[in-house]
Amino acid sequence: MFPARVLSALVLLSSAAFAQSSSTSPLTAPTTLPIVFTQSVAADHAKPGDVVQAKTIQKVELPGGEIIPSGAHVIGHVIAASGFTYDKTPYAHQQASALSVHFDTIQSKDRSFPLSVTVRAIASPIASWDAKKPQASDMDPLGTLTQIGGDQLVPSQSEVRNIDGDVVAYNKHGGVFAHLIASGDCDGSDVEVSVALYSASACGAYGFGDVSLNERGTSSNPSTLTLVSSHGSPKLWKSTTALLEVLPTQQASIER
Repeated sequence: MFPARVLSALVLLSSAAFAQSSSTSPLTAPTTLPIVFTQSVAADHAKPGDVVQAKTIQKVELPGGEIIPSGAHVIGHVIAASGFTYDKTPYAHQQASALSVHFDTIQSKDRSFPLSVTVRAIASPIASWDAKKPQASDMDPLGTLTQIGGDQLVPSQSEVRNIDGDVVAYNKHGGVFAHLIASGDCDGSDVEVSVALYSASACGAYGFGDVSLNERGTSSNPSTLTLVSSHGSPKLWKSTTALLEVLPTQQASIER
């Protein structure tokens, strides 16, 4: 078995070698990537350069008609990590702990997409699991699921509705798709994109308690996710999910 450090280095080197041997064509917005993290990354244990791994949880239809299948690998790395240390000084203002990661590429078969994204929404494992199981109730024989953000999905029906009963997404073969709805500081979209467990209006962090989403990626600082807390060390638990949205200024490319 390779030590974790050596394994991380090998993953990064293999990704770089793959990219160097590939030709390119553009990946454009609007595109969303619903993902699940496949390993845990904690601020009190991670080091800059550590590999971060995730995978897509439903198929993604690109504007040009190409498909990224469910299970495509997302590779990133830790930018910075600082564990929480409690200051016992009376009335001390606790120094925040932070975990910052960068999303590098999404890889599927012989293709690799460099990523320039914003984290539209992110949900803890518990919040993500809750979106996949119906609430036990004799009043709901249809097994209604509550999407992350509050929309209602009945597995036997194609329409996904919001709390007002409006149709806001569709449950199709291959996953849930929607026109994104503007909410908070998240923009809307007139093009149907993949949302998986997320509501069309989902925006921000769900189920993270005292941890805040300090950075989520912008055109000037793309693909960067930073979690911050003054109560403990932030952690991206295995089975945490996120909805990544390709930035409009995306200049990334499909590498073959």
